[in-house]
Order: sequence, then C-alpha cells, then structure tokens
Amino acid sequence: MRKEWLRILVLLVIIIVLFPWTVLRWYNQSEVRTEDIAIRVLMPDGQVKSLDLEDYLVGVVAAEMPAEFEEEALKAQAIAARTYAAQRISQRSGNEAGYDVDTTVNSQVWISEDKMKEKWNLLSYWRYHSKIEKAVTSTKDQVLVAGGQYIDAFFHSSTGRKPTERAEDVWSSSRPYLQNVAAGEEKPTRYVKTYTFTPSDLYQKVGHSSTAKAFTESDFVVLSETAAGRAKVVRVLGKNYTGAQIRTLLGLASTDMEITITPQQIKITTYGNGHAVGMSQYGANDLAKAGKTCEEILQHYYPGTQLLNLTKA
Repeated sequence: MRKEWLRILVLLVIIIVLFPWTVLRWYNQSEVRTEDIAIRVLMPDGQVKSLDLEDYLVGVVAAEMPAEFEEEALKAQAIAARTYAAQRISQRSGNEAGYDVDTTVNSQVWISEDKMKEKWNLLSYWRYHSKIEKAVTSTKDQVLVAGGQYIDAFFHSSTGRKPTERAEDVWSSSRPYLQNVAAGEEKPTRYVKTYTFTPSDLYQKVGHSSTAKAFTESDFVVLSETAAGRAKVVRVLGKNYTGAQIRTLLGLASTDMEITITPQQIKITTYGNGHAVGMSQYGANDLAKAGKTCEEILQHYYPGTQLLNLTKA
C-alpha cells in the first residue's frame, strides 16, 4: 500500500514538473508557426501595427461577413481575404506608405476584438470568435492564384437577381477569373432598396452648377448595360457617367436599377448590394447551405483559379 502511494506521489511530481514545460514548448512552437508572416496595418488612430497574418484575418472575416454564416462560406471568405492580404504584402517593396493595408473598405475592413465584443455582445463573442478562428486556421496559408499571381479576389454582399459582373464591365480592366457566373443566391431579392431624389437633391449630388428645374425623361437615362444586365453608362442631367460612378455619387446599393421619373422626383429601385464582381457573400452562404465546400464555392466565383499554400504560390 505504501509503495502504491509512493508511485502515485512520484507520478504527481513528474506531472507538476513537466506540464508547464510541455505547455510552454507547445506555445513557443505555436508562436513560430503563426508569426512567420506579418502584415502592417494602418489603424484608425493613425498608428501602424504589425499583426500576425492569421490573427489579422480573424478581424477581417469578423468585419466582412456575418458570423452566423455557414462554416464553408466563412472559410471561402478567409481564403479570399488572405489572398488580398498576401497580394498587398508582395507589393511591399514598391510601397512608400509604410503599411500594407488599412482597416477600411479602401483595403478590407478589419475590427479589433473589443469591437467584436461590441458588435456581438460578450455572450456571443466567444461563440462567434471561435467559429471564425476555426475558419481561418482550417484554411491556414491557402490563397488563390492564376497565372502564377495572386488573384484580385473581389467580393461583395449580394449579387441580387442577375449574374455577377465581369471585371471589365465595372472597372475597364479584365480578369479571366472574374466573369459572369450565377449569383448562387436562394433569395435574389434579399436587398431591394428605393431611393427618391428631388431636382435639388440630384443637382447637388452630381455637382451640377445650374439651377435645379423640373425633371424630364431625358434627365436620367441608362444608355448601355453590362453583359449581366446592369447599368454600364448612365446619362444624368446631360452628362455621361459609368454605372460605378453614379452608384458612388448617389449612394446606391447596386447598379441593377429600375427608374421612374416625374417632374418632381426621380425614383430609383436597386437590386443587390455591392459592385457584383467576384464572390457574392450571401451566394456563398446559400451554396454552403446546399452542401458545397469552400473549394467548390471559390471555383464557382473565381473559375480557373488554383488554391495553393503561400509557400508554393
């Protein structure tokens, strides 16, 4: 009996001595694995912070995609975001700004853990943070490439009722992997918004110098459409704009629009949310619900691309 207690005591001593060392060793190895790639982020306060790439991506996915979405959709978002970040890091040598990305839509939106807690409340934070972290770590180092280069992995909230856009129809620069593909959304009318502009509203928003007057049918005309059927060139108050320009000037959700004109107002109803190029986030979620993997989702929205590890990209 005494020998048995002695054996137990020795075992306990070994556990007490070795356990902290084992944890520390695991922690240090983990640090080596996750800190091999860093990204320089311009914070809202103007400071530039160097963050571990994978940690940074948790903040991006948390900001860019609803945490309630399916795991495969979150994984697809993580890969798209990592691809953009890797592209920016690869351009560092010619970048005099001193940072790779900021935390706004000018790069890709990023939020801190404190902001996540505000966004979700403390109770949901642990569940959602863990879910997003899993999506990031399970796709660690994975990026999308085409022709030996990181792709422009554009994404948007909702394509709506029409196919996605070709890059050249929105920004005049073609990408073979950014083509018209099915939106993939089960509810194409999820985002429908109506905007109303009086003559003074519209004149002010487009910077028209003359005095506002009653509208005529020729004051807002879609002159041409993209291959997907959205506004490509729009004539507003006698001046031509691209669909993307007028969307920005008027604060419209989309360039898929229906227009009603009376002398007193112009009413514009839009379908979808975003530029409609690349991956539809709601489409990705609906495809995930239908059983598609993140790899299948990415191939759908970025056809002809390859999924590689950063070390091989």
